[in-house]
Amino acid sequence: MVVTILRETPVSEELALLFQRHTADMHADTPPESIHMMDAGELDIPAVHFFVARETGQPLAMGAFKLLSDPTHAEIKSMHVLHEARGRGLSKAMLAHLEGAARAAGVTRLSLETGVQPTFIAARGLYDRAGYAVCAPFEGYWNDPNSLFMTKSLV
Repeated sequence: MVVTILRETPVSEELALLFQRHTADMHADTPPESIHMMDAGELDIPAVHFFVARETGQPLAMGAFKLLSDPTHAEIKSMHVLHEARGRGLSKAMLAHLEGAARAAGVTRLSLETGVQPTFIAARGLYDRAGYAVCAPFEGYWNDPNSLFMTKSLV
């Protein structure tokens, strides 16, 4: 089967399962004050470029980047692959797609916040293998013992 990744609106009803699962994962072992996810409505703004990976029309994964106050810097948001679609390289494909789309939008640096809890081990490994390095908190964040911040130059 062919997987396509296209820019979409995050408020589509057919993405409800992706958002439900993403929300459940974020709340699984992270204290509420350390959860920095954006819901579908919060992602539905011009500064956010939101993408969905689909196979035969079915949404399997999502990811986004949010332009920050410096338009050459963006933050990765809402990366999630449905559990039953994991192990197929969709996270790696989505990350590569986000990086390409960010470059095309003039972004030269991508950063992210992820958790330190066991739920986020795979995500941290993905970002590390893709060349993201640990960094200090960036725009709007603070030192939080439950967060890890990473960044990558796209130039």
